[in-house]
Amino acid sequence: MKIDWNMPPEEIERESFRRIEAEMGPHPFSPAQWIIVRRLIHATADFSLAQDLHFGHSPIEAGLEALRRGAPIFCDSNMIRGGLSLPRLRRAFPGYKPDSIHCRVADPKVMAMARERRIARSLAALELSRNLLAGCILLVGNAPLVLAGAARMIQEENLRPALVIGMPVGFVHVVESKEMIMETSVPHIVLKGRRGGSPLAVATLHAILENLDVPSA
Repeated sequence: MKIDWNMPPEEIERESFRRIEAEMGPHPFSPAQWIIVRRLIHATADFSLAQDLHFGHSPIEAGLEALRRGAPIFCDSNMIRGGLSLPRLRRAFPGYKPDSIHCRVADPKVMAMARERRIARSLAALELSRNLLAGCILLVGNAPLVLAGAARMIQEENLRPALVIGMPVGFVHVVESKEMIMETSVPHIVLKGRRGGSPLAVATLHAILENLDVPSA
């Protein structure tokens, strides 16, 4: 097989997208949604993800509006925080600040609460961050209890994030947490089932930025 050693990265991406679109064929997604679906397929080489992606309550439009006003981003893991591209956010929204991206799992107060109450640090971080949650973008790629906890706060306390990207991965509480968030009226993008992960949550938010010139669904 011939390898083009001099093929530039942007051309590799364009060719990858061309092949994805050719293999995918007709699909039910709007142009704005397709940018996200295509990006996740590109990240995983897994076309079956498309059938499990759920877009609820105009999430792309809601996410872009939240970023325009500098809404905080709350992450359930430092992997998500480290994976988010601040330069990309700043190119799209020049005033966006690095201290708007939050992950508190290593916060001493969080660790103390987790030990005292014998709960996961990620859940303790969520409970100690109520002041951030209203109007924030919530990225969950690791801890299903964060997603379920957010759904409970939405339902019981009327704490409403601007956007929830719900993609925890695993076998315990994962499916249930996603179903809980999909029952809310908060804008959300959820990968149904047991699949997910921090890289997919990051890729989803980055793909939302690609929609700046595409009509939202």
